[in-house]
Amino acid sequence: MFANLPLNALRAFESAARLLSFKAAAAELSVTPTAVSHQIRALESWLGLMLFERLPRQVRLTDGGQRLFHSLHGALLEVAQSVDTLRPQRSTTHLTLSTTAAFAALWLVPRLGRFYARHPNINVRLDTHCEVIDLHQDASVDLVVRYSLDAYPNLYGMCLFDESFGVYGSPEQVALAARQPPTLISVRWHNSKLYAHGWDAWCAQAGETWLTRQPCMREYDEEHYALQAAIAGQGLVLASNILASESIASGLLVGYRPEVQVSGAGYSALCVPGRERHPPVRAFFQWLGEEARLSGYALKNSVKLFQDRVTHI
Repeated sequence: MFANLPLNALRAFESAARLLSFKAAAAELSVTPTAVSHQIRALESWLGLMLFERLPRQVRLTDGGQRLFHSLHGALLEVAQSVDTLRPQRSTTHLTLSTTAAFAALWLVPRLGRFYARHPNINVRLDTHCEVIDLHQDASVDLVVRYSLDAYPNLYGMCLFDESFGVYGSPEQVALAARQPPTLISVRWHNSKLYAHGWDAWCAQAGETWLTRQPCMREYDEEHYALQAAIAGQGLVLASNILASESIASGLLVGYRPEVQVSGAGYSALCVPGRERHPPVRAFFQWLGEEARLSGYALKNSVKLFQDRVTHI
């Protein structure tokens, strides 16, 4: 059934397509770039179509190449995972998760001990760089947790929770704000589509006139810096109910007029289709879903699975 499949050429193609480089594929496969090029040309001849556009200093997949890569990558990944399950279990299994520094620091890490208590042999490595990762191209990352309003195809995922924005501060600052205009703390968003003009929207909904009085405004690049400033008593912060939840539960922050909330986007956990069946990834998805439900902010009181939809920064 599979006797005529050019397996070496398909393996060379998958590596080159994932890395978008014949040279990088050669290094990964421990062969020469010329050998990779020959294998791919032989595969193109066998198929009767071009898989790559050869450009100066780079290559780019054609439409046919994209279709073959998505199918082939998923198939090889499933074979690799099946083979891995047959090997004697090692003492520790590694899982790489990519997310934002703020989500990792303010929501994930405080809860991660509960995951380790249940799965002591799974070691979670956190990648908190801001760059958006293409999971089809970067096989080193098992799954991502992303925040967005957008939807993109070809990933398996779990919607974790919707988000809203409220105003929070230390107990002393919240009490003081009832008597005098507070210092306002905000975040300089990298993607303004996600939450633009936040204080304007909140003040309009609350009927507060703080912004008309030229208030003192403090601005930070990351949400965890802004929340730490609020905890330290530097003013009131406009912040995500998800990211502020641990500080609220511990009493470090309290809500100012907590009934006033402005809608945000949502968080989702995502991976390449098929990878969700890999035991460490499956375990982490299950744990994330349970934690989302426990947090009280899960989407419509449930965690929804979706296919062919992806959200990211």
